This record gives sequence, structure tokens and C-alpha cells, in this order.
Amino acid sequence: MQNNILLPTDFSDNAWSAAVYVLKLFADEECVFYFLHATKMRVSKMSNLSNKLTKIMSENASQELKDLKEMAENANANANHEFHTILSAEDLQLAIKKSIIKHNINLVVVGTKGATKAKELLFGSNTVRTIKKIKTCPVLIVPEDYDFVLPKQIAFATNFEREYGDKEIGSLKNLVALYNSKIRTICVQQEGELSDNQEYNCTMLEKLLSDYDITFHFMPKYAEKTVEINDFIEELEIDILAMVNYKHSFIENVTKEPVIKKIGYHPTIPFFVIPE
Repeated sequence: MQNNILLPTDFSDNAWSAAVYVLKLFADEECVFYFLHATKMRVSKMSNLSNKLTKIMSENASQELKDLKEMAENANANANHEFHTILSAEDLQLAIKKSIIKHNINLVVVGTKGATKAKELLFGSNTVRTIKKIKTCPVLIVPEDYDFVLPKQIAFATNFEREYGDKEIGSLKNLVALYNSKIRTICVQQEGELSDNQEYNCTMLEKLLSDYDITFHFMPKYAEKTVEINDFIEELEIDILAMVNYKHSFIENVTKEPVIKKIGYHPTIPFFVIPE
């Protein structure tokens, strides 16, 4: 199966770091990577100066994309990998949506800076908007300066309040299959206190993932959910955190700004966001 992976970039070190991570993650897979740079400029049609400036900026971005493609090809001696560039004058999220459709993208990868005390933001504004707007394929968020490690353990956080189908779990399976990772399902709720509906959804999830190395972990609500998830990540040496993005989900909370004081979750490992 060929993977078509979209890499939105602002030409920052952070964006390049995310690209390097995913190149290593898919090192043994057949992939086509698309570097996307999108800049929407509002200029006056009556202004020659604005038109000239727009042309110069477009030419500069086009050259930077070309340089980025060459850098990726030189840093990645892999015959299974192919690289292309996309320059868009659209808004970033619209450019991502159009690219997903046009190039049959099955994964979007974005880099994000760690939370800053000054702004108290969990993710950058572009990352937040991408999580909110992209509903047709998974988004992998890579923390700043994160060094690649084999994803031996992937955590899947859920409260079992809803039943997952093949679509959501299929994305998780594809990720797990890359390195035959172990799945560590975490539910922030005391085991034995699950409702009948939660018990049913837990059983169905276990059936869907019966061919994989999966364990279920329950944690009491002793604090904020994110505190428990952070503890879980550290205790079991989790390499990627996966969640399904649906209405009123944990992800919806972490994309609200400001979030650091309220949520407390810091992106210490890659965050795999699965659309419902």
C-alpha cells in the first residue's frame, strides 16, 4: 500500500523536524511525500507595488520548497520515497483540504512548538486549526525537537463512551502495523465502575484489536485527565499517543486556548489524531 503523506511547512526548523520524524517512521514503506506551503495574501489589484511584492514572495517560497525537496532527498536515501511540492495562495486549512482530495492523502504531519509560559498555548494556532478542520484523514503532531524512536508502545486513550468502527480503528491498525507496536489502551476511570454501554464498547474494541498485542489500563479520577495521561505515558514508556477526535472529546478540550492552566497536557511525544 502506498502512503500519500502531506507535510505542511513554514520552512521552520520545527516543520523540518516533523518531516525528519515521519521519514524515519515510514522508512520501510512506499510513500509519496508532499511538502505544502500556503500563504494567503490580501493585496489590492490596483497596487503595482503589492502585486510585485506578492510575486517576489511567491518566487521566494517556490525556491524554498525546491530547496526543501532537495534537502529531503539528500537526507533520505530511500528508493521507496518520492517527493513533490505544493505552493498555494489559499488559506492553510483550505490548502490542506484541497491537497488531501487531489493527492489522495492518508496522513497529514505537522510540527508544533512546546507550550510557552507567555502565551499559555498547548499547540500553535495553525496546529489547532488543522486539528479542528481536517476531518477526512489522521493528523500526526510531532513535538519540537523530538528525536525518532521506534514506536514500540502506542497508547490509545478513550473513555469507552462511544463505539469505534473499522474506520477509526483502521487508522490505528495502520500505525501499529508499521513496527508491530503494542497497544496500551487507557481509560481514566476506575475499573469496575463502567456502565453497561462502556462495558459493551470496551468488549467491541477488544474484538476489533484481537489480532494485536493489546492491554487495557484503568486509572481512577484522582486528578485532571491529562495529568493521568502524562503519568501513563511516562510509566509505560509510550512512544505515540493516539485518540479519536469527536465532539466533546478530550481533543476538543486541548484545542481550546488558553489550555495550559486548565488542561496541563504537554505534547512530549507524537500525538496521532484520528477523525471519527
